[in-house]
Amino acid sequence: MLERVRASMPALPPAEQRVAKLLLSDPRSFASLPVAELAERSHVSKPTVVRFCRSVGYDGLADFKLKLAGTVNEGVPFVHRAVDEDDKAGDLIVKVIDNAVAAMLKYRNSATSHAFEQAIDAMADSARKRQRIEFYGVGNSGIVAQDAQHKLFRLGINTAACSDGHVQVMSATMLKPGDCAVIFSNSGRSRDLLDAADIARRKGARVIVVTASGSPLAQFAQSHNQVLLAADHPEDFDRYSPMVSRLLHLMIVDILSTGVALKLGPTLRPLMQEIKRQLRAKRYAMPGQDREDDAD
Repeated sequence: MLERVRASMPALPPAEQRVAKLLLSDPRSFASLPVAELAERSHVSKPTVVRFCRSVGYDGLADFKLKLAGTVNEGVPFVHRAVDEDDKAGDLIVKVIDNAVAAMLKYRNSATSHAFEQAIDAMADSARKRQRIEFYGVGNSGIVAQDAQHKLFRLGINTAACSDGHVQVMSATMLKPGDCAVIFSNSGRSRDLLDAADIARRKGARVIVVTASGSPLAQFAQSHNQVLLAADHPEDFDRYSPMVSRLLHLMIVDILSTGVALKLGPTLRPLMQEIKRQLRAKRYAMPGQDREDDAD
């Protein structure tokens, strides 16, 4: 909802833009203040506040504030930011999925294609030269690192995933120029990952960081001319389990693996076809269906 208002601002009249600025500066207060107070703080008339709500797609101030209250809700700490304590299963389905979809669409509109091109080129170059691509992450980010390794090794690339801090340090120490270290972190504050990133850089490897912009890990990547794939999200990593951030990181893995596969070209296809054929042999065929015809 706030993103919609932010995107609509340039098309609004100057008076309504002042209302929008007040909203974006303090959404929680906007949802609770009376119309007279909103008008006074925005230096506009009360009808202008109502017109603003209609201009951005709502029936009026009451409708706008009702939906805004749900948007700025703090959720249930350590569970999910978009849900309430008394939500039923149907509410959870809508809220959790809508929250994830909104984050994905926001990321689609803000992602930097140049950074992805750098990351894909570096990883594809390592693959062509038969060098190593290492994936590092701890906790939930360690699971993302394993998913990345699973996707890339099927392309015939020399890959490994490490989620233990000591193993990451040892692995980074063995990297060489031309290798890649891809590091996933929700908060960007893990000391283990910062240490591994610095060791990999000093060994001449290309470091690709997937984390929140402005974090220590993001600052490391920017200050040392490494690749930063910023994955910003609304979750407070001190209060909520990483749900949206994990989905964003997994999506970034899909983009990277797809890009690398395209860079490596049609020579990969016979290998991938052979892998598929071998996997089919591990499945039970349905009655009346030949196992080789199973296209699942």
